[in-house]
Amino acid sequence: MKVVIFAGGYGSRLSEETTLRPKPMVEIGGRPIIWHIMKIYSHYGFNDFVVLAGYKADYIKDYFINYAMINSDFTVDLATGEFKWLRRALEPWKVTVLDTGLNTMTGGRLRRARDVIGDRRFLLTYGDGVSDTDIAASIELHETNGNWITLTAVSQPGRYGALGLSDDGQRVHAFREKRIGDGGLINGGFFVCEPDVFDLIDGDDTVWEEGPMDRALHMGKVGSHWHQGFWQSMDSLRDKMVLEKAWESGKAPWKLWT
Repeated sequence: MKVVIFAGGYGSRLSEETTLRPKPMVEIGGRPIIWHIMKIYSHYGFNDFVVLAGYKADYIKDYFINYAMINSDFTVDLATGEFKWLRRALEPWKVTVLDTGLNTMTGGRLRRARDVIGDRRFLLTYGDGVSDTDIAASIELHETNGNWITLTAVSQPGRYGALGLSDDGQRVHAFREKRIGDGGLINGGFFVCEPDVFDLIDGDDTVWEEGPMDRALHMGKVGSHWHQGFWQSMDSLRDKMVLEKAWESGKAPWKLWT
């Protein structure tokens, strides 16, 4: 199953970092946050990634093209050009990086990747959030309930739009803007999707979280996996500092791998 990662936005709320690089490449503990996200999925055995790039796409391309060189030790004889690996850092990953356009919206980015993703179920997430969510459990729930989209619902105070869920927490029946003081659940991403969702996307200006998800919602095809553990997005410099502090403590909750 392919893992698709939104990685094309400007990240304007983190402009202290994103004037130089795209937000998924902002580092936590010396590694881009997209690396942390990929390690989470790899922990569950998912190693085929499709990165939907846009803003500063070349930065992302360069990182993966030069991944082994960046993360390994080697000796090079500058006189002869002889090269020898001393310690080669490898991941069992296949990474496809697609430049889906500078100003394309999230739904449009996904639609542009349709041929690469194929006519199969896929996983989808944002390139700026980490969690200790049980991805295997969300897939199992998705299969059981027969939805087109299963999202991960998480608790997060503040600025995000809240979800209305069924009593068992397994089906979404409403989206709405979050009000001050509202302690409801929000969409934490980490989606499981059926290929049917491509037909809900009109074009490059389609926002995934609006038209396609709303249409699926009205069709009764949006489910939820309620995650009560750790979840944190990196929307601001403060968020980055929270994640850095967790990583430096040696007890980052999203570090499921060894």
